[in-house]
Amino acid sequence: MRFVLFGNTYQTKKSSHIEKLLGVLRRLQNEIYMDRSFYEFVKQELGLPFEPDGVFEDGQFTADLAISMGGDGTFLKAASRIGSKNIPIVGINTGRLGFLADIMPEEIECAFENIMKGDYHVQERKVLQIECDGQALDGYPFALNEVAVLKRDSSSMISIHTTVNGQYLTTYQADGLIVATPTGSTAYSLSVGGPIMVPQSGILALTPVAPHSLNLRPIVIRDDCEIILDIESRSHNFLVAIDGRSEGLHEGSRLTIRRAPYTIKLVQQTGHTFFTTLREKMMWGADKR
Repeated sequence: MRFVLFGNTYQTKKSSHIEKLLGVLRRLQNEIYMDRSFYEFVKQELGLPFEPDGVFEDGQFTADLAISMGGDGTFLKAASRIGSKNIPIVGINTGRLGFLADIMPEEIECAFENIMKGDYHVQERKVLQIECDGQALDGYPFALNEVAVLKRDSSSMISIHTTVNGQYLTTYQADGLIVATPTGSTAYSLSVGGPIMVPQSGILALTPVAPHSLNLRPIVIRDDCEIILDIESRSHNFLVAIDGRSEGLHEGSRLTIRRAPYTIKLVQQTGHTFFTTLREKMMWGADKR
């Protein structure tokens, strides 16, 4: 098989995991192509004596499968690089929680032996697309987890006039508003009181960040809805964060959020389910007494 490899370039303490992965892939006679930044990290920072079949930059690659080695942040970056290429992503978790990265370091050998046998399944995850009428977005305008509108340069709240499918919903007086997919429901949205949503449930959550009114609660809508946000701010600017990548926009910019025309594909081990991951990561049912 042909693999493209993305990785966290800050985890020098995890070099043994990287060395193990590269050794397993070579033993199983795969082609390995590495993202240039990760390749330079492996060679210069870790000093591993490994030469891939090729090194790539930007979107100049094709593969049967992609590998993301790191935490969920690394996975999100890999997903943004893959975009609509339709390449399934294998996530190896060397980070913390790891809802997206499905394979633990100690499972690398067994997991890839099973992958080579075709013993795995692929799950599709919906993606959000964001457009801005008043200003061009500099970064990648697609989100696997969430799009967040947040205050900037001021302690004052922002006003977020929100319309869903052409119908006025409300004006959020808050520090921000998160539009989260089911994939992102266990990320930023969860930390501010949003609901956990099962993948492929066909819904989105609108979760306010520190709203002025306690009556403003998270709301769940269909994922084929078009959401329009008009933002007012005393500082005349605000932040939009797309899967953690943030940029500043000017007051008066209208944001339109809708479902993207493609999905991101996650490789999951046979027997691994969302509910299993949820129980393990959230420690549901654990009793430390």
